[in-house]
Amino acid sequence: MVKEKKTIEQLEKELEEALALNSQLIEEKQQDMNLNYAWTGNLGHWYWHVPSNKVTFNPLKITVLGYDENELPKEVTYQYFTDKLHPDDYEKAMQIMRNHLQGKLSVYEVEYRIKAKDGSYRWYYDRGKITKYDKNNKPELIAGIVFDITEKKMLEEKLEQQNKQLYELSLTDGLTKVRNHRALIQILEEEIRKSDESDKPLSIALFDLDFFKKVNDTKGHLCGDEVLVDLGRIMMQNVRSSDTVGRYGGEEFMMIFPGTSLDYAKEICEKIRLAVEEFKFSCDLKVTISAGVCEYDKTGISDAIRRVDTLLYKAKNNGRNRIEA
Repeated sequence: MVKEKKTIEQLEKELEEALALNSQLIEEKQQDMNLNYAWTGNLGHWYWHVPSNKVTFNPLKITVLGYDENELPKEVTYQYFTDKLHPDDYEKAMQIMRNHLQGKLSVYEVEYRIKAKDGSYRWYYDRGKITKYDKNNKPELIAGIVFDITEKKMLEEKLEQQNKQLYELSLTDGLTKVRNHRALIQILEEEIRKSDESDKPLSIALFDLDFFKKVNDTKGHLCGDEVLVDLGRIMMQNVRSSDTVGRYGGEEFMMIFPGTSLDYAKEICEKIRLAVEEFKFSCDLKVTISAGVCEYDKTGISDAIRRVDTLLYKAKNNGRNRIEA
């Protein structure tokens, strides 16, 4: 029994010596790792002695957060770092560590934000693994390495934002700033799918400027472009947030009304027709529009567009400046 107690004491002493050695090695290599390490953002290794809850680490892990080494407590615990985790990252990081300690994950690997002294947050990539178990096969020592990936995350966020902007531009008509033909077809296909699945109504309208060629021929294409811009703005001002307005092509505009019956869609179209009729456009012009509007009848996108196009031409043939449904 005495022999067993002595062996445990020896193991504990050896562990303390190992931790002290690790601490010394980290201190001696701090400058080399800061300046010459091959991996950008490397903040060095850390070691967590689980039974005592003591953490030994490269001071870089904390100094990049704006803290001075003399501000560290005499004994740094695991909670010293976890208490600084961003609230949105805390549970994720803790669960990954729990899963590793329980043998559910072969390594501990996570990205998280940690609070700096000035209140800002920096991104860390942290990776570790149990390197020693006690006689009861419970985790005793975990060793890991941590990286500051703040700049990488900022670049990723910037790239993501730029990609969103590019995608939005790819769906936007460059002149009128409403949806373009490509976007209209994508949205109409999606709304038709939803209507088919839910059996909710869906209405579509196709507008065309009356005698627009005459505007371009007499006032010039620049004036014609200004008319199209004004028309797009009038349409956007008179629809709901759930509706879609887009330039179908040339002087034709399409509107998509999800969950909307024919009667109500026609009311919106008539409201827009009147607004256009009363509006004084650029170049001192008065213009009118004609439109066809129909309710989707479960026959597919091609037939829906064909129907609304036929109604538009009916409005043209019946005198223009009118809505046919």
